[in-house]
Amino acid sequence: MLLNQPVTLENDHVRLEPLQPDHADDLAIAATGLEYAWYSLVPQAQDIAADIARRLTWQAEGHMNAWAIRRIDTGRVVGETTFCNIDQPNRHVEIGHTWLGLEAQRTAVNTAAKLLLLTHAFEECDAIAVEFRTHWHNRQSRAAIARLGAKQDGVLRNHRLGQDGSLRDTVVFSILPTEWPAVRLGLEERLRRG
Repeated sequence: MLLNQPVTLENDHVRLEPLQPDHADDLAIAATGLEYAWYSLVPQAQDIAADIARRLTWQAEGHMNAWAIRRIDTGRVVGETTFCNIDQPNRHVEIGHTWLGLEAQRTAVNTAAKLLLLTHAFEECDAIAVEFRTHWHNRQSRAAIARLGAKQDGVLRNHRLGQDGSLRDTVVFSILPTEWPAVRLGLEERLRRG
């Protein structure tokens, strides 16, 4: 299966649905009240439609596969996630552009979604590496990526310019196929423990 092929993924906690414009109302509700630091790019409620359109454009161009994250227990859409920077010839992908509404933070939602995405990448798409990137100053994200079992590859210094013109150092993590079985077991155990 191709990394950019839309597909629905589901487990006991979440359903990852191919992102569509009709997810906008639920995502706007989920984005309400989110307060992120200057180093985070999370859409505001009023910008959700534009965010969906941008993600779908990148998907049509072949370098993104975007999902809405729906909680199984409540039935509500609570965030977005993607395969991005897709390099299909090299079977390399990044999981990113992920955000969760307040009701889903510090729940099983993120772990369950990452388990689905990683399973799909390694077991259905035969990925040779799955990458995660975050801003150097986003310590919460860096810790969450490390808890997944990803290893830090390095720091891309002065990698990007922020919206305010500041320079961004990007921390790069990855998981390789040989590491995936242990990572999968760790994620499954975290979900069992709740």
